[in-house]
Amino acid sequence: MAPFTGRKVLAAFVAAFGVIIGVNLLMAYYAIGTFPGMDVQNSYVASQNFDTERAAQLALGWTVSVTYEPGDLVVEVVDKSGRPADVALLNAIVGRPTESRDDQTPQFQQRGGKFHAPMVLAEGKWNLRLKATALDGTKFHQRLRFEVKG
Repeated sequence: MAPFTGRKVLAAFVAAFGVIIGVNLLMAYYAIGTFPGMDVQNSYVASQNFDTERAAQLALGWTVSVTYEPGDLVVEVVDKSGRPADVALLNAIVGRPTESRDDQTPQFQQRGGKFHAPMVLAEGKWNLRLKATALDGTKFHQRLRFEVKG
């Protein structure tokens, strides 16, 4: 058997670290490629109004729930007394927690105090990023997680 010389040791180290670096770069590429992105453009600017917006949102006393029945996404917004809240405008994005590829914008129709949107969602975990406006112009936003079972 030939002796294990300096060149062979160097080649072994270069090959081993080459594999490690290659795998790390590949994993970083896929992590960045599936990341949904930023919630706000500038977190400092967003933080300037956070407490005021939060207080106004809490003063509304709204509670939001989301359910999914095959082909129908249902969002219910109720006020402090448990009655349907007075919502002037409701928009949302439904997507996976880890990627933006499956993001959808539901088209809601209000029926019986609930907002319904025809949607077909695959099995798994989903996020509903809700933005609503009260009749008095108060902004309301919330992220809700839900699961679609098979």
